[in-house]
Amino acid sequence: MLFEDTEIPAVKIVTPRKHGDARGFFSEVYKESDWKNAGLDFTFVQDNHSFSAPVGTLRGLHFQTAPFAQDKLIRVARGRILDVAVDIRRSSPTFGEHVAVELSAENWRQLLVPIGFAHGFITLDPDTEVLYKVTALYSAANDRGLAFDDPDIGVDWPMPPGGPLLSDKDKRWPRLRDLADAFA
Repeated sequence: MLFEDTEIPAVKIVTPRKHGDARGFFSEVYKESDWKNAGLDFTFVQDNHSFSAPVGTLRGLHFQTAPFAQDKLIRVARGRILDVAVDIRRSSPTFGEHVAVELSAENWRQLLVPIGFAHGFITLDPDTEVLYKVTALYSAANDRGLAFDDPDIGVDWPMPPGGPLLSDKDKRWPRLRDLADAFA
């Protein structure tokens, strides 16, 4: 397994090895001992799977507050996404900055998004499937978000004609400067 730092060192790109032959491939997408050897110690408690039919489906930017704050490990089983993590830790020197990484079934990369970051993605291919592990259970009472189009963050989302497909909830999230729930 290959572990790489991003522009924000707390966010990591993780690329598992693929072993292929005429039948297809096999891959260990998560192995606790490899993570611990890399100095990463997480206990994942829930796996999530999302399917997005149209290109330009934007999900995010989401996070949960304590005591249900979540570390996330995101990967793509089918299709491609631009995956984004925004630092919302107020005391961080990278507060308000973001990392954007293309994840795909082809490049087999995963993104580790730690607690203290808002997370979201936009689909780049039709019929995209995203899987992610989290370290805390979903809690509707602790579910929060950040406006995907906040100019102070400046994510360069690859927009389809007519703009992204958003949930009603994702259309209403506050800007970073108005975010009461940013992490200390």
